[in-house]
Amino acid sequence: MTTPRHREWLGRLRSGELRQLFEHVPGTLFFAKNTAGEIMLGNRPFVERCGFASEEQLIGHTDQEIFPPHMAAKYREDDLEVMRTRRPMLQIVELFPNRHGEPVWYVADKLPLFDEREQVIGICGVVRSYEGSKRALQPYLDLAPVADYIKAHIGEPLSVKQLARIAGLSVRQFERKFQETFRTTPKHYLMRLRVLLACDTLLETRQSITEIGLDAGFCDHSAFARHFRKHMGMSPRQYRRKYGATPPSIPQRPASPKSLATLKLAAT
Repeated sequence: MTTPRHREWLGRLRSGELRQLFEHVPGTLFFAKNTAGEIMLGNRPFVERCGFASEEQLIGHTDQEIFPPHMAAKYREDDLEVMRTRRPMLQIVELFPNRHGEPVWYVADKLPLFDEREQVIGICGVVRSYEGSKRALQPYLDLAPVADYIKAHIGEPLSVKQLARIAGLSVRQFERKFQETFRTTPKHYLMRLRVLLACDTLLETRQSITEIGLDAGFCDHSAFARHFRKHMGMSPRQYRRKYGATPPSIPQRPASPKSLATLKLAAT
């Protein structure tokens, strides 16, 4: 309940004072964005993780300018959902690049931000390392051998029965556990991983689109093009043309992790 004393205290509080807490919480990245997706705040660990020297340099940039397209698109999708529903999204388990650009397990929380008229003006969030959150991550760790096997054999034919055997479960138990953990089916997970692998190859090489599709595990060019458009909303050729060049104005930052290691595990 708001009281005159409470309002008076908040009025005296220096702008940005409370956010200083996030400068001293180990393993925690803090950020805030406006409704356009532009970053408005970030603690020192978040600034450095994005590859910038100061918060002033980071302000105004978007996820699309910092992260690979498939990662940025999912981050934006989550942001829009938080603003649309005016409700938090909590315990989003994902792989996020560490200071060396390598994928590391993190847990993210996002909340809507409101002005004095109760209008949504953006979102804020924290991204925490999995240390101290092992209980939330345990289901993912249980299936880690399966995920590792899929990544190592992504271009080969893989069956649900084969993956269930690796997990030490029956097919029915495996499909249920996988669905509960990753919020998707094993087949859909595998297909999206193949598409994300192809995303990297499209941008990093001049290999032909047909070759890329075959290397990613698709049976032919038609199947690759169909699944790629389903997941990315455009053809492989359009994706390469749109994202093939890196904007020159963005400061140098740590290398992004491979797409196949950045799949959002909370939802697809």
